[in-house]
Amino acid sequence: MFSADLLAGIRSRAAGYDQTNSFFDEDLQGLVAAGYLRALVPVEFGGLGLTLQQTTRAQTLLAAHAPATALAVNMHLVWTGVARSLHDQGDHSLDFVLAEAGRDEIFGFGVSERGNDLMLFGSTTDALPQPGGGYRFTGTKIFTSLSPAWTRLGTHGLDSSDPENPTIVWAFLDRTDTGIGVKDDWNTLGMRASQSQSTLLDGALARPDRVVRQLPVGPNGDPLVAGIFANFEILLAAVYTGIGQRAVELAVAGAKRRTSLKNDGRTHAQDPVARWRVGGLVMAMDGIYPQIDALARAVDEQTWQTGPAWFTQLSGLKYRATQNAKFVVDTAVQVVGGSAYNADSELARLYRDVLAGFFQPSDADSAHGTAAASVLGPIDQGPVDLRSS
Repeated sequence: MFSADLLAGIRSRAAGYDQTNSFFDEDLQGLVAAGYLRALVPVEFGGLGLTLQQTTRAQTLLAAHAPATALAVNMHLVWTGVARSLHDQGDHSLDFVLAEAGRDEIFGFGVSERGNDLMLFGSTTDALPQPGGGYRFTGTKIFTSLSPAWTRLGTHGLDSSDPENPTIVWAFLDRTDTGIGVKDDWNTLGMRASQSQSTLLDGALARPDRVVRQLPVGPNGDPLVAGIFANFEILLAAVYTGIGQRAVELAVAGAKRRTSLKNDGRTHAQDPVARWRVGGLVMAMDGIYPQIDALARAVDEQTWQTGPAWFTQLSGLKYRATQNAKFVVDTAVQVVGGSAYNADSELARLYRDVLAGFFQPSDADSAHGTAAASVLGPIDQGPVDLRSS
């Protein structure tokens, strides 16, 4: 899937994209030419027909070479993964996603909104119903990765035309349609090449055949929502695990290169403290790979069931993977020493990139809340009157 030349080129450009805060155009061209954006698309739709488990491993490898490139590609893979999962369940509502991805259309993920901590279960974007079944969307989506390149946008909005029964509408927009703009506002600490600009929707029209769900506001187990959550969390975990994987490689190289006068000029690879730290990195990484594999395989084999335990496992995986990657990068910096503090060093870039994982769902508060609710139940509504006990 990835040639050695393709990966080498991707790694060689990562620092430049980061420094100039520019999109990974050359990387994307190479990945499209290799068919990688068709990884999860079934063969009958023109894709590679890979499983989610195989694709997560590929994403880990890609992220080890260029985290921002892998993170942005993730968002396209989420949609193709959801469409693949629904298709395998006999639900063909997103087959058009597979067909168009098989023709190299690129799908953006237009879901995040400023201040919307309900995420998939609510929206601050207005979805106005149109005659014939279409919808016009008005609102702002943030963190829309692949902003310079996506040709289709999967998004959601709130239809409040019936105040008694508001619904969340899921639909897909074409980039060429009117009412879609991109705000040049991506100037972040890390993951800069993803160019996850804000998307401005001003009456953008989703045709009736591109409206795929109308769901009640609030948590639900619809296969579309469950598929989004599963593919998003698992693929995200794979990307941050790739950052950790590369940090271990850099730590090992640094320990072998760095010398110590205190230890008679021997390298830190011979220093007990450095060896203990590197050993901790290896063990930390070894623990995360099987977790990603297991949940991805559950999606592939359709052995999972929507419910509190499944959502807890997914949010827990993403939380552990990002926390683990942060620990690994932090420790690698200590092993390598002062050279890692240079802004031009690869470890410094990984240090900045890995921080993005804290802001992407499920964040720490959400993951802990989901895990607690799975065993403690929901929080009681209102105070308990002890006098009635």
